[in-house]
Amino acid sequence: MSEQAPVQTSTRLDRLHTALESGTLQQARRMLNALHPGEIAHLLESLPLAQRDIVWGLVSEENDGEVLILVADEVRADLISRMDREELLAATEGLDTDDLADLIQELPQAITQEILDSLDHQRRERLEAVLPYAEDTAGGLMNPDTITVRPEVTLDVVMRYLRHLKEKIPPQTDILMVVNRDGKYLGVLPLTVLVTHALDETVAEVMSLDVRGIPAGWDDGKVANRFEQHDLISAPVVDEDGRLIGRITIDDVVDVIREEGEHQFMGHAGLSEDEDMFAPVLISTRRRALWLGINLLTALLASWVIGNFEATIEKVVALAVLMPIVASMGGIAGSQTLTLTIRGIALGQLSSKNTRWLILKELAVGSLNSLIWAAVVAVIAGFWFQDVNIGLLIATAMCINLIVASLVGTVLPMALEKIGIDPALAGSVLLTTVTDIVGFLSFLGLATLFLI
Repeated sequence: MSEQAPVQTSTRLDRLHTALESGTLQQARRMLNALHPGEIAHLLESLPLAQRDIVWGLVSEENDGEVLILVADEVRADLISRMDREELLAATEGLDTDDLADLIQELPQAITQEILDSLDHQRRERLEAVLPYAEDTAGGLMNPDTITVRPEVTLDVVMRYLRHLKEKIPPQTDILMVVNRDGKYLGVLPLTVLVTHALDETVAEVMSLDVRGIPAGWDDGKVANRFEQHDLISAPVVDEDGRLIGRITIDDVVDVIREEGEHQFMGHAGLSEDEDMFAPVLISTRRRALWLGINLLTALLASWVIGNFEATIEKVVALAVLMPIVASMGGIAGSQTLTLTIRGIALGQLSSKNTRWLILKELAVGSLNSLIWAAVVAVIAGFWFQDVNIGLLIATAMCINLIVASLVGTVLPMALEKIGIDPALAGSVLLTTVTDIVGFLSFLGLATLFLI
């Protein structure tokens, strides 16, 4: 079944595209609303703006809220701008508290206040408990809707309590939270334990103390690491006093992991993970122009270095042919180290205890690789231009650039992280500048000293 599901989804989406192209909107509406909200969100992100507007108008009101939560931020903002007050109010009905908290912060202030006023006291309290936390923290991820039990009650009482709740039991409930009378988190009661132990036993006798509460201020990357390391499906969130304030479920963590992966991938090109593939031309042009401008400045800097050795290049034409090799090899070596270091930062694997070891290890790797490939290039260049000095020169320059690239690729992302700049976004541009300048400077500088 699991192998067939993606094929079936793809087929349904293809049929929907065909219905839209043929103009049979009623058929398209039926097919569209038979899809899961996640599939609708994916379809909307895959459509040019004109078609997206048509399809969004076909989505039923009961799906609007779920779809808005699942689309990328930029697409969500575009869809919200097309909705009137009644549509926005209807879209927020029935959403989980954590999803409502995410959505409400992007709505107009007047609509936000109207939504808050429409909630019952209990739900408003829960929503207001989530709103103060940043979106990328445990508090921002959590859902305050939890099932709590006291340690002194028997499992029989817990079972009767769950039967009473019935459909009110939150999704992804695999554990019940155990708290004391003051609401302080004590541990968890797994449902597997509940159904396999004698009903006359108390919660305190069978509860687990292994699942620690996640502080509400933790960033989402740290939360994802906790879920990965402990194979969690859900986990409690606690405030500074250790009181239970909500829970995080695996579906929210999967979103964090996906967004982090997209951020790393898109960041290397200076783009946001929320970039709308079909955003208007002028908006996309403006965003990309910034990084093209930055890249132009760095390229001009590298060109300025080359320009200072114009006389050397004129006398030894082979230098113009070979110098891109030095810069390119340094750029690749540095990118490998940079990617590894950024990954370590994202996973929380780097600290003051092991950064020195990583720097030394990468310097050793860079040195060995530089010796291997410098020898290869030296032989090729020597035979190519029938000049041993040219071969030795490029080999030396490559060794210098690869070692510097390894050092910068390790130190640069950690330095950017310390000063509050995203290394995934700025690291590759700065690294390329350094490796280009060092590569050209070392190669042309050595040529000036020994060949001219």
